[in-house]
Amino acid sequence: MAADEPAPLPPGLDLLWGRRERGKRGPRPGLSPDTIVAAAMRVADADGLEAVSMARVAKELGFTTMSLYRHVANKDELLQLMWNASAIGAETLVLEGSDWRERIMSWALAQRDMLDRHPWITLLPLAAPPLAPNSMHFVERGLEAMDDTGLTDDDKIRAIGLVTSYTLSEARMAYDAARAAAQVAPGQVIVTQAPPAAETAGVEAEEDGAPRATTWTWDALLRELVDEKTYPRLYRVARSPGQAGPPDERAEFLFGLNTILDGIQARIDRLPAAPDAGPGSPGSWP
Repeated sequence: MAADEPAPLPPGLDLLWGRRERGKRGPRPGLSPDTIVAAAMRVADADGLEAVSMARVAKELGFTTMSLYRHVANKDELLQLMWNASAIGAETLVLEGSDWRERIMSWALAQRDMLDRHPWITLLPLAAPPLAPNSMHFVERGLEAMDDTGLTDDDKIRAIGLVTSYTLSEARMAYDAARAAAQVAPGQVIVTQAPPAAETAGVEAEEDGAPRATTWTWDALLRELVDEKTYPRLYRVARSPGQAGPPDERAEFLFGLNTILDGIQARIDRLPAAPDAGPGSPGSWP
């Protein structure tokens, strides 16, 4: 490799960053990586990530499976492209807020809204941090939001990584709960955070002579199973006013997010001033 040539990138990233040479055989007219990815995302939005395959996407587009391989090497590469496409527009994302906390809150909510639109993203393998162009734009926006914190760049990366991990985890749990509720079979007993209002926790109803699913909420199971002598604290929790009615998932997400941001703020407040420098000089987390 010549000294002035860029180093070869891993498969998938070479396509995303425009460093892959075209094969000798020309691509089929009407097909491109963008059209393939758009079709794959439609399949995932409609039927889940497990429904995405090269054959299913080819059928969606009206082409043969082999036609897709002239643009996308395999399913793993397709998943990389889908991840990148989910963050389209990140380079123009404007974060609202007058300080770092408000801007990071805006950044995290933009991420959560995107995950709610495409919840299958939470099932994508994450063997390494995302390195696709759109993902990098989103990370750049997060770092920009923390410009006035005084943290080192490494600690800013750690902070936004923590926020992202939490957001992905919460979105994944919400997605799993929704999928479980949608796949309930007659007579099945399930546990959920927020059942439909018409369901009665712990009571099996009938519809057209067939038993419906028995739905338990977590707090209803606590009230059913936990006695005051053995589990006094859980007994109190199960009967507290806060346990009445289904939880507000968005409010629960914001509680956790604000708790994380409180911790980041506490770190910022403890930053030592550098010698001969004023307050707010860059510091580092231990």
